Amino acid sequence: MSESCIRLKADIGQIKRCREKLDANSKSFLQLGEILSLAGNEVRLRILFLLEEEKELCPCDLSDILGMTIPAVSQHLRKLRAGNVIEARKEGQIIFYSLRKQHLKILIPFFKIINQQNMATRHV
Repeated sequence: MSESCIRLKADIGQIKRCREKLDANSKSFLQLGEILSLAGNEVRLRILFLLEEEKELCPCDLSDILGMTIPAVSQHLRKLRAGNVIEARKEGQIIFYSLRKQHLKILIPFFKIINQQNMATRHV
């Protein structure tokens, strides 16, 4: 890639360091991008929030909580599971879903913001 900065005194060292940082973290950017892409849907974000709060829920619980049909909830759960954001555990006929532990550190800061905004509006 050519040096394309039009400034007369571009910091070539800075540009190189930044490129190296991006290259070194490319896998993390890909993983975070996939998680945020899935969480970018309001229903899936609500599901992820509920799974973090309650630790695990079944599609029937989510259907009742969200006021959605079980097939609609299941479609979102399939996408989250395909994206490797949630995992499933079967107990008899019931499947319980939970967040994958490795994604909690990425998602918890977002959920804290949601909870803080909720607390702030209660005190207004």
